[in-house]
Amino acid sequence: MQETAQEYTERILSYVAGKDPLKLQEQAPKRLAALLRVADRRCLTQRPAASKWSVAEIVAHLADAEIVHAWRWRQALSTNGVAIQAYDQDAWANAFGYAKRDPKESLSLFATLRATNLDLLKSVHGSSWQNYGIHSARGQESVIHMIKMAAGMT
Repeated sequence: MQETAQEYTERILSYVAGKDPLKLQEQAPKRLAALLRVADRRCLTQRPAASKWSVAEIVAHLADAEIVHAWRWRQALSTNGVAIQAYDQDAWANAFGYAKRDPKESLSLFATLRATNLDLLKSVHGSSWQNYGIHSARGQESVIHMIKMAAGMT
């Protein structure tokens, strides 16, 4: 059974509960790098089940999701109440060849994008944290909510 948008949101936010989302985001690339170091290429590219992504595909997704976060945060920070389009992660995985991407290159891209996004977020002050976008599947989401969601995904 597929989870609803609300169930998905609750699950992702539960990973961040009581923690600093910016610190979690900052730590994620190093933690991921440590995990990738101990696995061989075959382990990283093997799917645990036909309907589940491999580690390599997950890391590729994290890199692309960081691009999405960058856009959404910039949109909400600059245009309060902006529409935020959902996307089909499986369509992206197929279209952008997640299964064929080198996990170390995906990690490098993710780490670079994450650092750039954190620099932006650390420069945001005051009421801008409450700016929001209207997500097409999940409804109104403030910048701080989106930051927590991103932290919970990594």
